[in-house]
Amino acid sequence: MVSRGRRTFIVGVGCTAFTKPRGQRNTEDMGLEAATKALLDAGITYDEVEAAYVGYCYGDSTCGQRALYNLGLTGIPITNVNNNCSTGSTALYQANTLVKSGLVECALALGFERMSRGSLGSNFPDRPSPTAPLNTAALQVEESLTSGKNFGPWAPRMFANGAQEYFDKYGADITHLAQIASKNHKHSVNNPYSQFRDGWSVQQVLDSTKICAQLTKFMCSPTSDGAGCCILASEDFVHSHRLENQAIEIVAQALTTDDPSTYESHSAMNVVGYNMTKNCADKVFGDAGFGPGEGRDQVGVVELHDCFAANELLTYEALGLCAKGEAHKMVERGDNTYGGKYVVNPSGGLEAKGHPLGATGLGMHFYIAMQLREWAGPMQAPGLFDIPDKRGKYGLVQNIGLGGAVVCSLLRRPEFYKTGGQNGKDRHVSHLLRAEAVIHLRFFRLGYNHAHECRPITLVDVDKVKSKKSSPFILAQARL
Repeated sequence: MVSRGRRTFIVGVGCTAFTKPRGQRNTEDMGLEAATKALLDAGITYDEVEAAYVGYCYGDSTCGQRALYNLGLTGIPITNVNNNCSTGSTALYQANTLVKSGLVECALALGFERMSRGSLGSNFPDRPSPTAPLNTAALQVEESLTSGKNFGPWAPRMFANGAQEYFDKYGADITHLAQIASKNHKHSVNNPYSQFRDGWSVQQVLDSTKICAQLTKFMCSPTSDGAGCCILASEDFVHSHRLENQAIEIVAQALTTDDPSTYESHSAMNVVGYNMTKNCADKVFGDAGFGPGEGRDQVGVVELHDCFAANELLTYEALGLCAKGEAHKMVERGDNTYGGKYVVNPSGGLEAKGHPLGATGLGMHFYIAMQLREWAGPMQAPGLFDIPDKRGKYGLVQNIGLGGAVVCSLLRRPEFYKTGGQNGKDRHVSHLLRAEAVIHLRFFRLGYNHAHECRPITLVDVDKVKSKKSSPFILAQARL
């Protein structure tokens, strides 16, 4: 393994339900819920967080401060992050880098979004969009596809064109996209955090409204409101807080941006980030110690960026989960669901659970961490630990934003995990701690398994994790 800094771990996670945009909740309140759950999960207060990165795409400056000030005004550095649809994972990447470097022992990554209904659009009509060159390249490439001129909003249209290039090269068709979408919607039935829990069949997906030539409505992720949070910590922090049995190691993580092939290869697949994802995945597996093309057979569960079913098809190949040109055959074999080689998007993916941009990547890490803890209940991928190595198989996350950035994370249960040991699901674990910590931890756990139970928080919950430097004036304005 390439060693670049200390080992790092996800020790606490929290999520809100992802819901249809209705303007009913502010980002600071959703952020408070997700962060409170993550702190409760980790069994710590906000006083132990030394730095925070907060991701969102729609909102004024310092929304991160506004959300975290509910938990306290501790003076820590809070950095706001915007990286399009990869915003949440970018916030996590920054927090992880800070811990890995040794500058802090514990950092927090939070992401949220309050979105508008309908297709995404620019909020700044008085200036050119930063993705304008990408749109131009997409339009030029579209003319070379067998389907010809497409229609629909730009985002689905570009990804649909990427799928069409794949169709033209390898013989797949829209039915494979419908099978992917139906798989995700069926997975979402078991996810109480999910925006949709309808379990659409392949035919229902195909019969839904056409958005562009290759995509129907049920193949597309909806706009959503929601928040997610992860607490990152060093190995020393894990041991000193007795978090060995719930800590999930970030074995390797990378963030990549575009290379010239996005614009110069005349490829609709590269326009929507196939190249970025491949570069990112190759780096992550290389940093984890695997040779070229190796390591994918040791992955058991995946959360990937299915903003549209088209992108899930392309991402199988880009991540190296199958050979070139074999993604649609992977779908046909059922190697993307329970009983197959991988369980991909057990949460239901973006198509079903929703896509609040700033929260999406953090939600992905929430679900994979819970899978590797074996807390995921009806969403649990089977067989992750049916191998001699007690660390089990890897979990893989891929989160992409056009314009562009990709974050990939390779996660695993650490070797110091002890079968049958105490963890954050156990409400009364105070006897494991140093005497001075006993008075605190018995009150911190959520009291239920939030991996597959979605409940709101109360001010009583906030009181358990807020800083000693909290402001009654600020907290009085919270709406839970």
